[in-house]
Amino acid sequence: MNELNEKKAPKTDFQGNDNTIFVGSKPLVNYIRGVITQFTKKDAPEVVIRSRGKFISKAVDVAEVARRSLEDGVKVKEVKIGSESFESEGKRTNISTMDITLAK
Repeated sequence: MNELNEKKAPKTDFQGNDNTIFVGSKPLVNYIRGVITQFTKKDAPEVVIRSRGKFISKAVDVAEVARRSLEDGVKVKEVKIGSESFESEGKRTNISTMDITLAK
């Protein structure tokens, strides 16, 4: 995939599950568009919105705006929270994670 395509398309799950949207530093509308596209054009039964750290609040906004925008009864199926631990520069750091699953 070339650099231009990587900037436009939301990332997909590394296992090939293209119903996972990773929320990061791009504009909110990009992620909302990705969720709506999964439900309308790809007819996905559910979409997972995945975020870490400071992007968790943006993921909640994406889920709520997408849920309200879709008229076919999309609901929050599940919310998973957790933390990941990693070591950098000899210090152990924890970062919060959240997965929001939307389903038809």
